[in-house]
Amino acid sequence: MALDLIELVGGFVLLLIILFAGIWIGKLLKNKEWELRLPKIIDERLKKSREVLGGQFSEQLAPFLPDFPFSPTEARFMGKPIDFIIFKGMDEKDIQEVVFVEVKSGKARVNAHERKLRDAIKAGRVSWYEYRVPERVTDVGKVLDAPND
Repeated sequence: MALDLIELVGGFVLLLIILFAGIWIGKLLKNKEWELRLPKIIDERLKKSREVLGGQFSEQLAPFLPDFPFSPTEARFMGKPIDFIIFKGMDEKDIQEVVFVEVKSGKARVNAHERKLRDAIKAGRVSWYEYRVPERVTDVGKVLDAPND
């Protein structure tokens, strides 16, 4: 009877040792896999970061490139949701056309948001709105004459 109990406890201890050894080996293998994958992940992230920064730089530089079809002095950078608005004729103080320009570089494509904006512009869903700032905001005399608390 005592021998059976010793065998049972010994078997249980052996099972625990095997279980913990398996967990430890699994962690080692996972860490080794991570160590092998990490340089590739870093390289991919750096490449993507360079592409994004290069694209952002290209966007702002575009009006000064030789093949840009508009006058750089008539271009106004927006960045989002469109890169440039061109006021054709502004140099001559006679604006004849407003052109929306999206700059792309490399393999970049127009995203869904930009596509919707493009479609709205092409469909003529563009309007003019003039907003007037209330006089109480801009009249310095009224602000200065306000009662003190």
